[in-house]
Amino acid sequence: MPITYTNRKGLTYYLCQGVTKTGKPRYFFAREIKGEPVEQIPEGYAISESVNGVVSLSKTQVSQLHEDEINAVKAAVARHPKNRKYRVNARPKRIEIYESVGPDAETLIANMSSLFPIFPGTASKLSADLERHAQFTPVLRFTLIDADTRAFAAERMCYLGSIDDFIHIGYGPLEPMAPDIVATLGTEEFFEWF
Repeated sequence: MPITYTNRKGLTYYLCQGVTKTGKPRYFFAREIKGEPVEQIPEGYAISESVNGVVSLSKTQVSQLHEDEINAVKAAVARHPKNRKYRVNARPKRIEIYESVGPDAETLIANMSSLFPIFPGTASKLSADLERHAQFTPVLRFTLIDADTRAFAAERMCYLGSIDDFIHIGYGPLEPMAPDIVATLGTEEFFEWF
């Protein structure tokens, strides 16, 4: 039985194996079986899904982050008034926050209801579909710089055209830095962090 994985969008992928130009095995997920189907996850690998629903097989890495640090950022995002617009992703040395692209479900439904009547149940179904298919872009990250003192560098995305990259906005322990910065997501104050 080939290994399958269903992502957050409800799409099922099959783990397949191909061969690189040098003859080494290459693993990938596909919507239809291509190459040889894989029936067991290779040792040292794990299935991962990005915040945008991309499924891949990646080498397992030991996280240098503590669970309470990841939970602190997740809690800060959960307290945000528009928390449904954001996703938290933990990597081995970094905690990333992604923001959904485009209008949120409430805004879209409000705009649509001004054009034609929305039937009962339609708004909740539309909201669920929009959330399931939403695309996210990185906006903020906290990178572990010093494992002994648990100091993190905070960086936000800069959209000045000539930069379009992360810029440094803070350094220190995750508490209270993360809640202060996360609270400003989606506001003009967020772009005042330097």
